[in-house]
Amino acid sequence: MIRKSSTTFKAPRSSRWVAGNQFELLENGEEFFPRVFNAIASAQQEVMLETFIVFEDEVGQQLHAALLAAARRGVEVHVLVDGFGSPDLSAGFVGSLVEEGVRFRIFDPGRRFLGQRLNPLRRMHRKIVVVDGELGFIGGINYSADHMADFGPEAKQDYAVAVRGPIVTQMRHFTREAVLGRPGRRQQHRQPQAPCQADAGSLPHAQAADAMFVTRDNHQHPSDIERHYRVALRSARHRAVIANAYFFPGYRFIREMRRAARRGVDVRLILQGRPDMPIARKAASMLYDHLLRAGVRIYEYCDRPLHGKVALVDDQWATVGSSNLDPLSLSLNLEANVIIRDRHFNAHLYRRLAHLIESSCREIEATPPGRFDGIRLLRGYVLFHLMRWFPAWAGWLPRHEPQIAVVGQTAPRASAESASGSDDASASA
Repeated sequence: MIRKSSTTFKAPRSSRWVAGNQFELLENGEEFFPRVFNAIASAQQEVMLETFIVFEDEVGQQLHAALLAAARRGVEVHVLVDGFGSPDLSAGFVGSLVEEGVRFRIFDPGRRFLGQRLNPLRRMHRKIVVVDGELGFIGGINYSADHMADFGPEAKQDYAVAVRGPIVTQMRHFTREAVLGRPGRRQQHRQPQAPCQADAGSLPHAQAADAMFVTRDNHQHPSDIERHYRVALRSARHRAVIANAYFFPGYRFIREMRRAARRGVDVRLILQGRPDMPIARKAASMLYDHLLRAGVRIYEYCDRPLHGKVALVDDQWATVGSSNLDPLSLSLNLEANVIIRDRHFNAHLYRRLAHLIESSCREIEATPPGRFDGIRLLRGYVLFHLMRWFPAWAGWLPRHEPQIAVVGQTAPRASAESASGSDDASASA
């Protein structure tokens, strides 16, 4: 049985730095999946998981087994998947979880017409796990075998982080409300959440990193992630490195990159050279001349598809998360990034990206000066205005009210249908 609730998400967020966190960079499925599965296997109280994609391949089956075992131990397990990204989960895969007490929800499940999914816009694109309110994971890695190197030439290059410290409390609050789909409208009337020993800001300081948990939605926080990127670029003094799978940001973002390069900042952009979606490379390449002529250095990663969404500026600022730098992520999808202020993490991420550039990338050269190309000139003019006005145009795209489908009969009384007076937790349209 699937029950649906239509809600508007208004989760509280902080724009202030939270001190005393520890971050560990996890590169690709080889590092990410064992850490997540072991964390779930060690869970004592609660597992909150939301993701864009779960496939029923070897990785999806390992996730399934870990969640099933946790639920059988009495751990409270909540899962939220996107209906567009995970459209083909079998009744057996989901049903066996639900039978053991897993609260399984689908964000905006869509019907198909002639085999085609009709709800591609405004997706739940976040990838977050929080275990016992103490350990969090966030990044760009989905639960599918194509994040493992042995998948072959189409295996994805990607990143996530393991997180400990007070910022995990914010991640836990946000994710719990999102997966529960609570329908209340005002924070001051929120119902108490389920207890968690490490909750309520009680987490000790783990290390020295400051952090912010930043999300993007279609209601109160439509441009938060992009804004933090632009502020960082504006303050850059000597270097900025951005590695992103799908790159076609707005005019203001491009302007900050060009201004940084022109004042002497070493701005480097790592994009897909072997894209999983050819249109992604084509769109990004249309911006190359505009960026190269300002001094931005562009590299294409050629070993396999790049799926990462990471960046660093100078010696402290860095970000890891689910947000691409394209119109879908910046103007339509629901995303989550963590922003980190820590020299050690920044230095480690820089070493990994520098290794990527040196070992697996080719640098793009600018078109020779003086060559007149009328088509390129026209294309640049059109792109300039497209990027400048796209955020406003995005509001005219379909704004259906996304629903959360509750699978099965095991949802607790505090579920979307029976909880009252609490914050919303599905995404706003």
